[in-house]
Amino acid sequence: MWRQAWRLGSLATLMVASLLLLDACSRDTAPVQIRSAVSQLPQTLDPRYATDAASARVNRLLYRSLVDFDANSHPASSLASWRVLSPRLFRFTLGQHGRTFHDGRYLTAEDVAATYQSVLELADSPHAAEFANISKIEVRDENTLDFFLKDADSNFPSRLILGILPAELIARAHDFSREPVGSGPFKFISWQRSLNLERQSDRKRFVFEEIRDPTVRVLKLVRGETDILQGDLPPELVEYLKKQPGLQVQESPGSNFAYIGLNMQDTALQKPLVRQALAHAIDRESIIRHTLVGGSRPAETILPPEHWAGNSELVPYQYDPALARELLQRAGVSLPLKLVYKTSTDAQRVRLATMMQAQMREAGIELEIRSLDWGTFFDDIKRGNFQLYGLMWVGIKTPEIYHLAFHSSSIPPKGANRGHYADEKTDELIMVSDWAKVAARVHEQLPYIPLWYEGQFAATRQHILGYQLHPDGSWDGLVDVKRSKLKSVFPGKNTLEGF
Repeated sequence: MWRQAWRLGSLATLMVASLLLLDACSRDTAPVQIRSAVSQLPQTLDPRYATDAASARVNRLLYRSLVDFDANSHPASSLASWRVLSPRLFRFTLGQHGRTFHDGRYLTAEDVAATYQSVLELADSPHAAEFANISKIEVRDENTLDFFLKDADSNFPSRLILGILPAELIARAHDFSREPVGSGPFKFISWQRSLNLERQSDRKRFVFEEIRDPTVRVLKLVRGETDILQGDLPPELVEYLKKQPGLQVQESPGSNFAYIGLNMQDTALQKPLVRQALAHAIDRESIIRHTLVGGSRPAETILPPEHWAGNSELVPYQYDPALARELLQRAGVSLPLKLVYKTSTDAQRVRLATMMQAQMREAGIELEIRSLDWGTFFDDIKRGNFQLYGLMWVGIKTPEIYHLAFHSSSIPPKGANRGHYADEKTDELIMVSDWAKVAARVHEQLPYIPLWYEGQFAATRQHILGYQLHPDGSWDGLVDVKRSKLKSVFPGKNTLEGF
């Protein structure tokens, strides 16, 4: 049953073979910038609208938020510290760091209040539902403001991770999506074919170029036409990069959650037995072993079990095509069950979809794959135009993700409950913040089919120093990365001339 799926594996082998034909002595003509080849550029640089991975990663560089997270995913001070004055009143006090916007304005409590007030007033912001519990925001002075809540919420500070915008520009309806103004470690320069940023600490320029074909991204790194690759490569190409002189490859376990989203308004998918059948129809272990990079592991829900709000007691849905077929028959479904699965045109995502297609066939499920360019695909998902789709939650630090993705009040555009999942018990558990039970309920109900936490890797040219890889795939390592000068660029003979 695997022959068709493994043809893509053979194609990947041919891609690697083609790379071996490169002239190993080609000269690196790198300009002074640090360049990254990425599979996709952001959809928006306005943090009030950002929901895709690339947007979230770049916005972390451009903006600063009131709160961030420590190594254990607990909320920690970023722009501000806070005090709990009562269960429904939180006072935030701005510190001294990160208070200058890139246009020279000084960041004050008025800017913070305006940012969050604007989200509450924007009917189409996907983050609006996260802040619906705010009753009012009062500015006490330029450094201090109070958030008043409708209902008590001990986890409220962990929600305040939006990048802060200048109040004056918000009032003018400035287009932050294409001309961002933040106070983060990187300043926006331009965005035409590539995205150009400038690091504030040393005025070093960083260029992000969208190269959708993974083989071309690898070629550019080997040839010295780019400096950094991170994520979105099949394991064959990662293994190839490990063998190349003049390159450094890092790997780490991942925490980004891959899943299949379901349209709960679909007649067949409304049936719990059908959703269970889908979960039992996928051999996750085989896909991880043969198709994903090191550090990947099966997942049962959005937050990994080691997270403070995780649940390590969830029983996995084991691969069992016979059981899946039986569940479909018990659900009264005529076999084969025909379903349409949407994904992007990224070669690795299509490869994963093809493998799942072959596996599901054994379970009596006929999966039609529709691969679309990223913009069209993501727009379809946000509008609910799908039966099944494959996506990944990245950089998730807080259990509030369950409210955003599964609460019945979070139907787009008010949130990311794109499958229109509505379950009264799930809503109740979310509102009392019983996260272990929320995870168990979602795992039982299966509004998502859980797949895996995808491992992380980064490959850099030898002259790129100090790049730190993060388990969530963020690009935060660019804050401290350095580019040395090279006296020679021939593989195996690179020598550092100085910093």
